[in-house]
This record gives sequence, structure tokens and C-alpha cells, in this order.
Amino acid sequence: MIFNKHTAKKTAEVLLQVNAIKLSPKEPFTWASGWKSPIYCDNRIILSFPPIRNYIRETMAKQIEKQYGKPDAIAGVATGAIGIGMLVAEYLGLPFIYVRPDAKGHGRKNQIEGFIESGQNVVVVEDLISTGKSSLNAVKALRDAGINVKGMIAIFTYGFNVATENFEKENVFLQTLGSYEVLLEQALETNYISEKDLATLSVWNSNPSEWNAE
Repeated sequence: MIFNKHTAKKTAEVLLQVNAIKLSPKEPFTWASGWKSPIYCDNRIILSFPPIRNYIRETMAKQIEKQYGKPDAIAGVATGAIGIGMLVAEYLGLPFIYVRPDAKGHGRKNQIEGFIESGQNVVVVEDLISTGKSSLNAVKALRDAGINVKGMIAIFTYGFNVATENFEKENVFLQTLGSYEVLLEQALETNYISEKDLATLSVWNSNPSEWNAE
């Protein structure tokens, strides 16, 4: 769920402004999963734009305080959310840790990097939610270490039904700054896309794994 419509529209505006999100219905991208997609999102780009990264950082941090008070630490999901997660932790004056997809195969063989103790509370920061599998893999690693995950905050979600189901199944409360639905509204209002593009983008979102560009 998004924080509110105003935040979602502002987030869509800034992500489109710096090409962190690209919409290309006529020449779709190919994701690592093999899916054809008319949208590509790389939120790490915002780190190169101080006013925008500060907006994301402060909006996330204030929502965390409003929703949870101050947890014991902020946890970022590697690698995409390490940068923004650290900025959020810095803004709140909290320790920061991050979670790898898998434990390292050498050294201390950590999956969780940084100092955290069993029984402490964290809020997880993520950059992007697609199916939710990689995000929830990080939650599992934290829970397996005895850490209490209060919830997760992400910059953007594609709004796939499978993600909603996955988060509900694992009992993880997710909030996002922006959403695919509001992104399309903003893109149409600013003439970034046409009505025809909107129809194509909406069809893709309803069944992304089976979609083919025409």
C-alpha cells in the first residue's frame, strides 16, 4: 500500500524525471527472468541526484517514525537498497545493516552484514518490489537470526497480485512511496505516454509473465 496519493504522484514525477523508471511500450525491455516488459526500473539512479535522494530519504524516514517509532536498526536489501537504506538510517540516527541474497562463501560467511543482536527490531528498506521473493528472502534471513522485522518500506512497486499474496503469506506489512497505478496516471497527465500506451501498460501489468508486445 502507498503512503498517500500525493506522495505517490511526487515519487512518480521524480523517478520519471531522472529516468529511474523508463516506459517503452513499443520497444519493450527483457528482464533477467526472461519476461518482456514495457517498463524498466532502476532506482539506484536517484543516488546521483541529491535533491531527489534527499526527498526519498526524508519521506521514508518520516513514515518509519510515524508507523513504527524508532526501530533498533534499519536493514537494507542488497544490493539495490543499500544506498538508500543507509541514507534513511543516517537521517534517523540509527544503526544500519544489510542482507545479502545468500551467505558469503568465504570469511565469516555472513548473510547479514553489520552489527545486530537477536531480539532487536528492524524496519527493512527496499528499492523495488516485483514478485517480492528477493525482499522476503531478506526478511527470512533476519527472522532466522532472531531479529524482529516490524515491516518493510520500498520506493516503488509494480503492484503484482503475486507480490501482495507473498507478503500476506509471510505476514510482512509493506508500504511503498510509489506504485505502478499512480505512475501511469502521472505519465499520462504529463504526456509521457499516450492513451494507447496506457492500455498496453495496463494489460502488461495484469499478466506480465505471459505478455508479448504487439
